[in-house]
Amino acid sequence: MEIFGIPSQALFGQLLIGLINGSFYALLSLGLAVIFGLLNIINFTHGAQYMLGAFVAYLSLTKLGINYWVSLIITPILVGATGMLIERTMLKQLYKLDHLYGLLLTFGLALIIQGLFRHEFGSSGMPYPVPEVFRGAFNTGFMFLPKYRAWVIVASLVVCLSTWYVIERTKLGAYLRAATENPSLVQAFGINVPRMITLTYGFGVALAAFAGVMAAPIYQVNPTMGADIIIVVFAVVVIGGMGSIMGAILTGFGLGLIEGLTKVFYPEASSTLIFIIMTIVLLIKPAGLFGTQK
Repeated sequence: MEIFGIPSQALFGQLLIGLINGSFYALLSLGLAVIFGLLNIINFTHGAQYMLGAFVAYLSLTKLGINYWVSLIITPILVGATGMLIERTMLKQLYKLDHLYGLLLTFGLALIIQGLFRHEFGSSGMPYPVPEVFRGAFNTGFMFLPKYRAWVIVASLVVCLSTWYVIERTKLGAYLRAATENPSLVQAFGINVPRMITLTYGFGVALAAFAGVMAAPIYQVNPTMGADIIIVVFAVVVIGGMGSIMGAILTGFGLGLIEGLTKVFYPEASSTLIFIIMTIVLLIKPAGLFGTQK
């Protein structure tokens, strides 16, 4: 069967790839949106922290025998803890300065982390096995859906929507949002604002590490995997609106699907389409599709 002259299996296969990419775009842009929206820091280290998540999972398996499921829990905690250390020792000095200083610091940290891992492990990728329970595929009648890729899409949706709910619909989220607008008032209610900021940054970093662990069985683990995706993720965040949680989620999944469709109908434009969309959005609505002008 053909759809618009394209075999249905090829079309749905590319849509699946688009959903997979969109899952990672959404998770990573969500972490960036949380950090920028609540801390006003443009975290260029995010790609390196995503790479760290994949490497911690890989090294935990090969050196310590720690399986995927345990890594999915402990890796975000460990990498998130390194993020909190960075926030306490470096980023807290920059909150009253221009955003450019935070961007330059995190960009430098990303280059250092990537350089250290490239020196130690080289540039070639290392495979991470798919968990045994997710080996094989579902037969949907019109295509085979790999079990692990289905898991990635579902897990990404659950994590993204849970994060949105906590930040937008709970008392904790209200405290976080209030702390960015009037930290002195929030502190007057007995809330430790600096600790809340540190934990928020750590959570954003943990989201990147979580995405890195899930990416390890799909993409080969290598030191440049974060650099390869972070530019696209920043474009996703800009299109959705800097600091917009729901904007990051919807734009991440939406642009992943658009990218997948483009690979079917006009493959030459697939690598640049997101940046073309970003340019158009910035010309029409500089704050992004879901952002608000401050």
